[in-house]
Amino acid sequence: MTLLRSVLFNAWFFGITTVLSVIGAASVAVAPASALPIARLWARLVLAGLRPLCGIRWEVRGREHLLPEGPLLIASRHQSAFDTMVWLLLLPRCTYVLKQELTRIPLFGRMFRPAGQIVLDRSGGTTALRALARDASAAAKAGGQIVIFPEGTRAAPDQLLPLQPGIAAIAIRTGLPVTPVVTDSGRLWGRRAFRKRPGVIHVTVLPPLAPPAGGAGARDDFMRRLAEALETDPERCG
Repeated sequence: MTLLRSVLFNAWFFGITTVLSVIGAASVAVAPASALPIARLWARLVLAGLRPLCGIRWEVRGREHLLPEGPLLIASRHQSAFDTMVWLLLLPRCTYVLKQELTRIPLFGRMFRPAGQIVLDRSGGTTALRALARDASAAAKAGGQIVIFPEGTRAAPDQLLPLQPGIAAIAIRTGLPVTPVVTDSGRLWGRRAFRKRPGVIHVTVLPPLAPPAGGAGARDDFMRRLAEALETDPERCG
């Protein structure tokens, strides 16, 4: 049964993605502002299939730590594709920090920049880090809610990868508090896993951390506190 439900969901996922990629690529060519609404529709439709097709529900705790409007900086665990969709539904102006390679996806990749997403060249070293901080500052000034996965890639549910320096650079440049988020989405929707297991995905928003004041010592202390927060068990919160 799990295999059959996974087949149906994957067909739903790729079908919705293909159709909206074609529509989106054509739409943003004449109306760039349509990119974010189309991305939000994509996320809504894909995640709407989780419960009836896979038996997966998801719940969010700690919503009081999410501002209803204005700039926000979220540092989230990243375990599955679910994490790259859910914030499009939870935030009015979601701005993901995403790797440059994703912009090369046919049709779909054309929508990221018009949708206001921040593209990071992970091979660019210090130059890329400065560009990331600059772009994030511009997004924050425009009222965007920035979502970054500080581990840099998807990880197993029981594994916290070393945090990358981009989150500290953004926090220092924007002066925004950093809101840690933990999730256990990988238990049910694993990395590159075809099968989706029934259950509940927990997304827990934790109290924000003050940004580092600057200097190596302050950055190191901030990264330590952020890592401690991201090791919180999302199922036992709230």
